[in-house]
Amino acid sequence: MNPEVATFFDESTNTFSYVVKDPETDACAVIDSVLNFDHSSGAVSYAGADDIIGYIERHQLRTQWLIETHVHADHLSAAPYIQAAVGGKLAIGEHIHSVQEAFGKIFNEGSEFQRNGSQFDHLFTDGESYGIGNLQCRAIHTPGHTPACMVHVMDDAAFIGDTLFMPDGGTARADFPGGDARQLYQSVQIILNLPDTTRLFMCHDYAPGGREVEFQSTVAAQRERNIHVNQSVTEDSFVNMREARDRTLNMPKLIFPSLQVNMRAGHFPEPEDNQKVYLKIPINAFDN
Repeated sequence: MNPEVATFFDESTNTFSYVVKDPETDACAVIDSVLNFDHSSGAVSYAGADDIIGYIERHQLRTQWLIETHVHADHLSAAPYIQAAVGGKLAIGEHIHSVQEAFGKIFNEGSEFQRNGSQFDHLFTDGESYGIGNLQCRAIHTPGHTPACMVHVMDDAAFIGDTLFMPDGGTARADFPGGDARQLYQSVQIILNLPDTTRLFMCHDYAPGGREVEFQSTVAAQRERNIHVNQSVTEDSFVNMREARDRTLNMPKLIFPSLQVNMRAGHFPEPEDNQKVYLKIPINAFDN
């Protein structure tokens, strides 16, 4: 029952998207799709999403799910655009409401912005089982990078969002609102307790040292070689490292466009009275 996985890479944001197919039926899921967005001009395009749609249509697949592993801060989701073309339920973890509360305040959203996850078709709960055709899947809550992060285990494959990178890339940051380095360490342990041969699919790779971009690791490789959180790293040492490192990092270039759109399930804010859509840039939003 090992799922068949097709990989799509967005070079401008170093993001991997996936189409995961049940090997016994035509059912599939789309994970962490990317909308092409030019920050300098505000232009939106759909080349990456069209590649995914084209793949689904060529292989005559039936889309059951469009899954977001978390509310991404470095790219905009293309899930609504893909959904309009090939269907499926748009889903994220139930703790999306925490992210909506935090960033609803930062963007000064009014009462018309619902903070209960109702923009999504389905909210996964921790430990929830679901299917892609005959493929049995499980959603696991893995907070730390954000409060709403989830890992999706599909037989011998796990789609881990930003919780871990390739072993030479370490782990995600934990300094966004609602992030927590200690929670992140504990969430990583959940992943490292999966069977050694479990295939781990990354959401990002930044090719440290100039190596080729990679999207797949294993639990065994992460436990042995991850530079931030291998089996010899204690929780306290990880927290000290992660918090110190996060203080040196710049915010992602697309954090404000991404969060405004992604907390709305990939939809832009409503047009204003001139029929134009605007995205806000709050000044000093992350000052303590």
